[in-house]
Amino acid sequence: MQFNKVEISGVNTSRLKVLSEEKKTELLKRTKQGDKAAREELIQGNLRLVLSVIQKFMSRGTPPDDLFQVGVVGLIKAIDNFDTNLDVKFSTYAVPMISGELRRYLRDNNAIRVSRSTRDLAYKAMQAKERLMNKLGNEPSAKEISKEIGAKQSDVVFALESISEPVSIYEPVYSNTGDTLYMLDQLGDSSSDEGWIDELLLKDAIKKLSDREKNILYLRFYQGKTQVEVANEIGISQAQVSRLEKNALSRIKSNV
Repeated sequence: MQFNKVEISGVNTSRLKVLSEEKKTELLKRTKQGDKAAREELIQGNLRLVLSVIQKFMSRGTPPDDLFQVGVVGLIKAIDNFDTNLDVKFSTYAVPMISGELRRYLRDNNAIRVSRSTRDLAYKAMQAKERLMNKLGNEPSAKEISKEIGAKQSDVVFALESISEPVSIYEPVYSNTGDTLYMLDQLGDSSSDEGWIDELLLKDAIKKLSDREKNILYLRFYQGKTQVEVANEIGISQAQVSRLEKNALSRIKSNV
């Protein structure tokens, strides 16, 4: 779904403006001085950022309108808590705040049951995370969070993971000028060169089989049919199917 071409929560996303870093800084300073008009302009000028963040949560089955509204709440919190004295871009600070708000919403509406003690620890960790973000200007590590609340790092990690939503391997994790990076792209490939060579040898061995042998193996191992079913389908006896299958497998093994 291309969010910049649809309407979400009554907002025509194709008409959303993007603010320059200089303009954001100016509006943030005016907002800190109590300028409500600057605050509203800052919110409107960062709605596209909210749209880009909620794309990561679209696989949860939650309506886009709901995600957008929750994301805007996170954006407003980021605006109200951002320290203009820190040498940090607003977007760098806002993205974790928006994501955190969305995760809290999805966690609270999660059908999977989590123990009360684990949930309480997760809440404490999330609150500590926000405090540290305000203090440090960036997203804190699990070690820093555990130290802040006086809990074991392993317990904090487990608690936060237990309230996290499953992630699709096709979920976009980064997008820039049309080049989207998916979670799948970040997964390691555990296959070795030896396994790759074995696969090539297997394909070459199958190519050397007769069409009847290939058909029998296809029906047996890809469609899961019994030898009797294969025999009835291709018009030979079950004994012939058994013999041809055995010979084909033997030839494959000798070539791999």
